[in-house]
Amino acid sequence: MTAITRFEDLIAWQEARKLTQLAYAVTSEGSFAKDFEMRDQLRAAALSAMTNIAEGFDNESSIEFARFLGMARRSSVEVQSLCYAAMDVKHITEDVFQTCYDQAKKTKAIIGGLKKAILKNPHRPAKPSTSS
Repeated sequence: MTAITRFEDLIAWQEARKLTQLAYAVTSEGSFAKDFEMRDQLRAAALSAMTNIAEGFDNESSIEFARFLGMARRSSVEVQSLCYAAMDVKHITEDVFQTCYDQAKKTKAIIGGLKKAILKNPHRPAKPSTSS
C-alpha cells in the first residue's frame, strides 16, 4: 500500500472537492444566484468540508487530524440541510436536491470512515515525516 503524502490523494478530499464544485454550479443559476445569504452559506459549507480535510491532513497528530475531519463531516451535513432549504423555497428542483444531497451524503460517509480509521491508531503520525 502506498503512503498518502498529499491531501489531494485522499478520496475524502476528492469527494469534498466534487461537492464544492456542485455547490457553486447549483448556486450560480436562477433565483439561487440572487439569494446571497443562502448561496454564500451553501458555498461556505461545501468549501469548509474541503478545506478542513486539507488543513487537518497537515497536522502533526492523528487526533488533531480527526478533529478537523469531524468539522469537515459536519460541514457536509450542513450542505444537506441547506439543500432542503433551497428546495423548500424553490431555488432547486427535487432532482437537483437529490444530486446535491447524495454528494454531501457520500462525502460525509467517506470522511467518517477516514476519521474512524485514523482514530483506530491515534498515536501514529497523521502523515509521513518529510525529514531526511
